[in-house]
Amino acid sequence: MIYSLLRRALFALDAEKAHGIALSSLSFLHTCGLSGLVADRLIRDPVSVMGLTFPNRVGLAAGLDKNGAHIDALAALGFGHIEVGTVTPRPQPGNPRPRLFRLPEAQAIINRMGFNNLGVDALLRNVGLAEFPKKGGILGINIGKNADTPIEKAADDYVLCLQKVYAAASYVTLNISSPNTKNLRDLQQEAALDDLLARIKAEQTVLAEQQGRYVPLALKIAPDLDDTQITAIADAVRRHRMDGVIATNTTLSRVGVEKLPHGDEAGGLSGAPEFRLSTTALGKLAHALHNEVPLIGVGGIMKGEDARAKIAAGASLIQIYTGFIYHGPKLVHEVAASVTGVRSQVTGGAGADAPD
Repeated sequence: MIYSLLRRALFALDAEKAHGIALSSLSFLHTCGLSGLVADRLIRDPVSVMGLTFPNRVGLAAGLDKNGAHIDALAALGFGHIEVGTVTPRPQPGNPRPRLFRLPEAQAIINRMGFNNLGVDALLRNVGLAEFPKKGGILGINIGKNADTPIEKAADDYVLCLQKVYAAASYVTLNISSPNTKNLRDLQQEAALDDLLARIKAEQTVLAEQQGRYVPLALKIAPDLDDTQITAIADAVRRHRMDGVIATNTTLSRVGVEKLPHGDEAGGLSGAPEFRLSTTALGKLAHALHNEVPLIGVGGIMKGEDARAKIAAGASLIQIYTGFIYHGPKLVHEVAASVTGVRSQVTGGAGADAPD
């Protein structure tokens, strides 16, 4: 009820302005010890994935808290893990405004933010102030390249970010699938992906030896891939022994929103219209990987049933973002409850779903 009233007020504002106000309000409530006004208790359903023990299967996808400034407030809403970013080596403003559009008739969002963030050093300062990771909370840090870094030098940016965030992260995600940074998705092509993963895994080995701690690496892919591309990515993921894959990022498809206001805006589409496409890609990737690498399912989860479908398609964990915008903190509890005790229907392989 409280979120329904807040959403009505927030949706009357510009989408990006409302985003900032909502996060600031959550942090204020948390500071005052009032998170319980908008959130239910944490549902515990421990699961071991990527060598980490997650308290439940539901996480917050990257993009909501780009600079890691609201980690504790978001964690108090019942998420089993929080992923912050995408963060780049240097601060950058992102694309010109307006760049964030609601499509409420379809429970969807189109964004062309363009990795706007304050840079990796600012994010690390915020992470250092947060209690959630200090208390053992699972914190993912999503990294990318600066917009003005040539695509042929993109690996340099990812390696630099990995070096900086390694000590602070529970796991690190390589975002090579945002449609809003020019040519970024070229990194999903076979030769470029092979080079990137080889360099990033070599750096992971060095950092693990230096710091005495192994931090898993996940790859975030697009839903707009054909079967040949999915097979090639699966082969690269296995070959380079990646620890996980997040499927998927936003889509360039406009199926289901063609005639809606803002439906023709450039950028990535998320929310309910993306559910079928992202879940199909997840299922194909699970099949191609033979359950050898754990998957995190994200894209279009608006209710508990959607989350169960992601698990059935092969996901070990799930993440939400747009559904959270439309339905608020109650969705975290609903989704966590709906997948409690559910195990992936994909058989064989790594045993990523073994309860801890």
